[in-house]
Amino acid sequence: MSIWGGITGGLLGFAVLGPIGALVGSVIGSRISGNSSRKRLNNFDRQVAFFAALFACLAKLAKADGRVDEAEVQKIEEIISKKLNLSGEHRNFAINIFQKAKDDKNSFEAYASNLYKILSSSPNSLLVFYEILFELALADGILHPKEDELLKKIPHIFNFDQSVYDNFYEKYVSQNKSYYKVLGVKENSPFEDIKKSYLKKRKEFHPDTLIGKGLPEEFIEKAKEKFIEIQEAYEELEKIHQK
Repeated sequence: MSIWGGITGGLLGFAVLGPIGALVGSVIGSRISGNSSRKRLNNFDRQVAFFAALFACLAKLAKADGRVDEAEVQKIEEIISKKLNLSGEHRNFAINIFQKAKDDKNSFEAYASNLYKILSSSPNSLLVFYEILFELALADGILHPKEDELLKKIPHIFNFDQSVYDNFYEKYVSQNKSYYKVLGVKENSPFEDIKKSYLKKRKEFHPDTLIGKGLPEEFIEKAKEKFIEIQEAYEELEKIHQK
């Protein structure tokens, strides 16, 4: 579904939005002059508020482990261009919000609470956003403890059942762990080691190799299943490490 579904029309004041209002003001305030323009700052559209809250939360999550790495930068670019289809001024606004928020003094919880105020009438949109947070956290294929700590707070802030976290964890974290396990490598292994292990296992379980050894047909059928599993695990980890 589109994440825009829960954003209704209407204006929101800075007093309602707290840190989000201040964040937007810090990004666009320097370019605004005159009484009429300043008045627009006091009541701005829900989409502006949503964008600010969204990218502020993403910024705090990306910086949770102390730095924003290249995989996270690429994931943010993907969110901007592909998931939200932002370009021009909208793209620049999102990036400026991200850059400001990642280093400001406000907490992840404060921005997430602001986002909940904006989208509280649309739990489905909040659910989509929560999944985007998981995607960002797993951009490098590993869930850092500090990132996980923030993700665990969302169900309480968004008024979700804890099972929502569990389901996303199973989808994004447990599945990735199983890929590493299939290839017999550690989660923090460099891609060169992953590829080396993949090629070794691929050769071991290749049907032609096993047929040449004169093994029973039943064993070969099982080996084919394992071969496919190895291939799928490698392809998924390759996608992660190419980001």
